[in-house]
Amino acid sequence: MDGFEGKLNTSKWAKMAKCSSDTALRDIQDLLKKEILEQETGGGRNTSYKIKAF
Repeated sequence: MDGFEGKLNTSKWAKMAKCSSDTALRDIQDLLKKEILEQETGGGRNTSYKIKAF
């Protein structure tokens, strides 16, 4: 993620990982479950995520 700017969302993850948007969503959901990412406020089509502070 060197040089990554802005907020992470499923479409950005799909482009970075070169996978489908469905796979990107499953990846992000797995990272949420493992408490690596957290969902930012808001939701719907504009849902974004950030790395959880440890």
